[in-house]
Amino acid sequence: MSRSPRQIHLAAHFPGVNSTTVWTDPASGSQIDFAAFEYFARTAERGFFDYVFLAEGLRLREHKGRVHELDVLGRPNTLAILAALTAVTDHVGLVGTLSTTFNEPYELARQLATLDHLSGGRAGWNAVTSSDAFHGANFRRGGFLDHADRYERAKEFAALSKKLWDSWDEGEALPRRIRHAGPQFDVDALFDVPRSPQGRPVIVQAGDSADGRDFGAEHAEVIFSLHQDFDAARVFYDDVKGRLADWGRDEDSLKILPAATFVIGDTDAEARERSREIALQQVRPEQALTYLEQVWGRDLSDYDPDGPLPDVEPDTGSETARGWANRHRAVQARIASLRELSEAEGLSVRELVIRLTAKHTFVGTPEHIAGEIDRYVQERATDGFTVVGHLTPHGLDEFATRVVPLLQERGSYRDSYDEGATLRDLLGLPAAVPAAAPVR
Repeated sequence: MSRSPRQIHLAAHFPGVNSTTVWTDPASGSQIDFAAFEYFARTAERGFFDYVFLAEGLRLREHKGRVHELDVLGRPNTLAILAALTAVTDHVGLVGTLSTTFNEPYELARQLATLDHLSGGRAGWNAVTSSDAFHGANFRRGGFLDHADRYERAKEFAALSKKLWDSWDEGEALPRRIRHAGPQFDVDALFDVPRSPQGRPVIVQAGDSADGRDFGAEHAEVIFSLHQDFDAARVFYDDVKGRLADWGRDEDSLKILPAATFVIGDTDAEARERSREIALQQVRPEQALTYLEQVWGRDLSDYDPDGPLPDVEPDTGSETARGWANRHRAVQARIASLRELSEAEGLSVRELVIRLTAKHTFVGTPEHIAGEIDRYVQERATDGFTVVGHLTPHGLDEFATRVVPLLQERGSYRDSYDEGATLRDLLGLPAAVPAAAPVR
């Protein structure tokens, strides 16, 4: 008797604050106009995605004192957009990226619980850490948080947020008082938003370091991974899922959805040519040099982006600076690996940067892409993917129209939404059980 196939979970990443997005294409739209967000969310819902996912940057990136070419001149507030999307969607989940460093647990937990009520239980929180003074300069506290402390704050932030969400018992008119005194937070609160339709918002996380993986195993219910290669994805999957038992969790309590880019063609050859053209749009000559300047730490504007890698030494700072020796060795090792790759494959500067930053995950016919996505999930390399298109807001259109029906034919992807389903339901996550363990 054959078993039912594992079900594929798909999230949709709104293009924006990343090098994947192509802003020079005539079909590219607005990063500000709400119509762009509405169109994208409706497309995701048409494709029966689990959720749409908004990134958020707290400061415009800069390079050599100028706004980085790949950045966006305008980033509207994530929670405001998601709240507005609740009125124009019915089923798809709504997940926003919000920092544990530059927010406070009570207020952010309150905002997310409100979003969960407004959406009928479709809210999610991508919890990220921010440790550098560059972002901190936009805030009163500046860069006060040591890099080593960022996950300590994040763990305490997430645990306290869950305590606040769980403080309303079923049928009770008032919440339990939450008293917490820890290294990062000192809170005495009666949480003023009753328990939400799905118990509490789904927590998403994207850290890949050892600390990040531990945080994910303890608190995350979805991990947005960068491991796209099949073998690397399966190693990551096994590692993180293997950490769950230490926290009393089972495999189904966490979904791993790596980022995945795609290029579709009627033939494999057409798809490869389209992939090449899109990659050239994603990495223009000046952007290729910017990438290398951030590695070398020096101005490389006199070098030819279509020529070989620079033959100069990197600038890693003053020898008197703390940690200079370790940083210098790390940069030298990074440059050595870039040279090795460039020489082995005969790559110019621009070709190398394309190879590193614009290699598309799935390239081929719709049938090929559907088969590969299904293979990753059935062989437990992932639980699905976070699909990242290269255009705003139409980057999801072709995938929803041409790939999704083929996944449905395989029996491994939904063809409808259950009425009243929460985001937790869509992801196949267990019910949110109030945390009994103390905040660590």
